[in-house]
Amino acid sequence: MNDSSAKRKIKRKQYDKELRRLQAELCKLQEWVKYKGLRVIIVFEGRDAAGKGGTIKAITDRVSPRVFRTVALPAPSDREKSQMYMQRYLQHFPSAGEVVIFDRSWYNRMGVEYVMGFCTKEQHQQFLKLCPTVERYVVEAGIKIVKIWLEVSDEEQKRRFEARLHDPLRQWKLSPVDLPSRSKWFEYSRARDLMLAATDTKYAPWYILNSDDKRRARLNCIRHVLSLVPYEDVPRETVKVPKRATKGAYDDKSSLKGRKFVPEKY
Repeated sequence: MNDSSAKRKIKRKQYDKELRRLQAELCKLQEWVKYKGLRVIIVFEGRDAAGKGGTIKAITDRVSPRVFRTVALPAPSDREKSQMYMQRYLQHFPSAGEVVIFDRSWYNRMGVEYVMGFCTKEQHQQFLKLCPTVERYVVEAGIKIVKIWLEVSDEEQKRRFEARLHDPLRQWKLSPVDLPSRSKWFEYSRARDLMLAATDTKYAPWYILNSDDKRRARLNCIRHVLSLVPYEDVPRETVKVPKRATKGAYDDKSSLKGRKFVPEKY
C-alpha cells in the first residue's frame, strides 16, 4: 500500500476542478463507446465502507444512464438461488454501446457469501476454479472487463462505520452484514487474497484502489478507467437551437390558471 494517507487532503476547489475535467473526458468516452459499439463491464468490489458508492457516483454523475448503467442486485430470491450462479448477472451484461457498472458482482461468492457462510466451501471452491474460465469467454466475446478492488484501512473503516451510526442520512448504509465485517476483518482479508490469487488474470486483471482518501480515490479511479478504454473524439454535427414557431401561438400561461401548482416554500 502506498503512503497516500500521509499526503495532504485535496482541497475542495482543486478536487471539483479536476473531477469536472475527468468527467468531461468520461463524456468523450461515452460518445466513443456509442460510436464504436463497444461493450464494457466495470466491477467494483471491496471491503464494507470502502467508498464504492461514492466512486461510482463520481463516474456516472455527468454521463447518460442509457450508456453507463449501474447494476446493484439485492440478495437473491429463492428462485434465483435455484439458478446457475452466474445466471442473474449475465442478463445485465452490456449490449453494443453500453458500459455496465456492477456495484458488487458475481464476486459476492468470493467475499460476503464465503465469509458469512451463505455458500458452502464446495461452492466457493468451484467458483474459484470456474470464474477465470467464464471471464475468459466474456473477454473473447469482445467485452472489456475492468475489475477494481477498493482497499480501506482498518482505522478508516472503523471511523466511517462510527460516522454512519450517528448520521441519519447515512444509517441506511449499515446492513445486517456490514457490522459483522468489522469483527471478521482477517476473514475478509483471507477471502480477498484467495480471490486475487485465483482471478487476477492477464485478460481480466484486478486493480487495487487505495480509498482511505475518498477524493483521491475517485480521481485516481476515473483516470485509470479512462486509460484502460482507449477513445477518441467523435465527429459531431453542429447543432443550433431552432426558433420558436409562431404558428398557432396563444397565451399558454393563462391556460394554466386554476391548475394545482407545487407550493413555493423556498
